[in-house]
Amino acid sequence: MLEQLRGRGNLSQCLLYKMLHWHSSILFKFNPLLKMTSKRLRKMFIFILVLVFAGFCLFYKLTSIESCKFCQTNNKNILFKRAGGHFLHLPNIDCGRNSPFLVILVTSSPDSQSDTRMAIRDTWGKENIIANKHIVTLFLLGISLNNNNQIAVTAESQKYKDIIQKDFIDTYYNLTLKTMMGIEWVHKYCPQSSFVMKTDSDVFVNPYYLTELLLKKNRTIRFFTGFLKLNEHPIRGTSSKWYVSNYEFPGNNYPPFCSGTGYVLSTDVANQVYNVSQNIPFIKLEDVFVGLCLAELNIIPEELHSKQTFFPDGVTFSVCRFKKIVTSHFVKPYDLLVYWNALETSMDKECSSD
Repeated sequence: MLEQLRGRGNLSQCLLYKMLHWHSSILFKFNPLLKMTSKRLRKMFIFILVLVFAGFCLFYKLTSIESCKFCQTNNKNILFKRAGGHFLHLPNIDCGRNSPFLVILVTSSPDSQSDTRMAIRDTWGKENIIANKHIVTLFLLGISLNNNNQIAVTAESQKYKDIIQKDFIDTYYNLTLKTMMGIEWVHKYCPQSSFVMKTDSDVFVNPYYLTELLLKKNRTIRFFTGFLKLNEHPIRGTSSKWYVSNYEFPGNNYPPFCSGTGYVLSTDVANQVYNVSQNIPFIKLEDVFVGLCLAELNIIPEELHSKQTFFPDGVTFSVCRFKKIVTSHFVKPYDLLVYWNALETSMDKECSSD
């Protein structure tokens, strides 16, 4: 239950979470006293606590519709609402003076992925110049309910200056908010960039091959690519991580979209997606939500290359194989370091024809 509540929004969610913690702590602290009192008094005390808790739940129910950032999933008529007001942390990048060719946005967690972010910074995510093109990587985070973790994120942001964060609870079910936060940052602070990539922290990205293919493609407007999903259906089984109710999405087929493990869009599309997003019904699956925005814009996802280059299910590592892919999923931080070192030290190695 608490994990579900963590996915809800700001004020009401946090208050209810604190109330649950207070309720359990009160019972724990007063347990010795309850054992010493009469059975009737014990029942009365517990009954009062239950009434207080029930009243607070009613307050939460009545107020959360306007304030929470997850309740959209309960009503198909509620449209997407952008996350928070101001940014808590912003990267130190001046796109006006040094325009990136590619901005890579990596979804990450404030609670358990600092080591993963360091591995990415040391490998494919380090600021780089490839084919005379500027490549930057930034991390997208919501806030942690653990105050110590949030303090650590602040210190990390001040040190590396590559974190984008807003005031919404960081949970899988807020991934749409997190992704759109990154799109908003590009729209407001880096419209001079040429391309934007969204990916996840357990993905290996080959920026060398991606840059090469983007330059060959020579499409800088109305372009969206990745691992294409053209005939996907909502999963209605409630036990699935990707369960979507009829309230969230009443249709039988999703519009074309690309796997959220890695997709690339020209910056003009990022700007258009940002602008149209508030007219789109909220859905917690961020890749599907972006697909809904693309459908509204009449933009069709397309292949980057004649051969598959985005791999949402992962690829067994070899230097020659990884030289000709853009993404591989399910890669652990240690493996990132091993793969990247092997790839960089073998850039001049001849491989069989692709």
